[in-house]
Amino acid sequence: MLWIKAWHVIFMVTWFAGLFYLPRLFIYHASATDTAGIERFKVMERRLFVIMTIGAGLTAAFGIWLLVINPALLLAGWLQAKLALLVLLVSYHAWCWRLLADFAAGRNAHPPAWYRWFNEVPTLLLIGIVLLAIAKPF
Repeated sequence: MLWIKAWHVIFMVTWFAGLFYLPRLFIYHASATDTAGIERFKVMERRLFVIMTIGAGLTAAFGIWLLVINPALLLAGWLQAKLALLVLLVSYHAWCWRLLADFAAGRNAHPPAWYRWFNEVPTLLLIGIVLLAIAKPF
């Protein structure tokens, strides 16, 4: 079970690395004015999104595997709270996909400053998820 948990954490780190960096690319993309730079950001964003989505999928797969091994965990309050934060995280991931599609189509509607705030959301979710998983406060 520890091997499965280790892989779950490894892919979670991969996923969060993408969630931290993609909005940073959005900040730079929203500031770009030259065609070559804009096209470069589109490619970088698309590739990063694919990698972080693979990380998300494998995080989910190993997390589900852990629950199949020990379904009683679903009764733990800390895990229920963690899963609620996970729903928010998946929603954020989907929102990133929507923003990526808008950038790809040349329809960005937000200034760079908006993306600076948007970039903070996964940090807050990470703090909550890790504290719940490690401390198991309830």
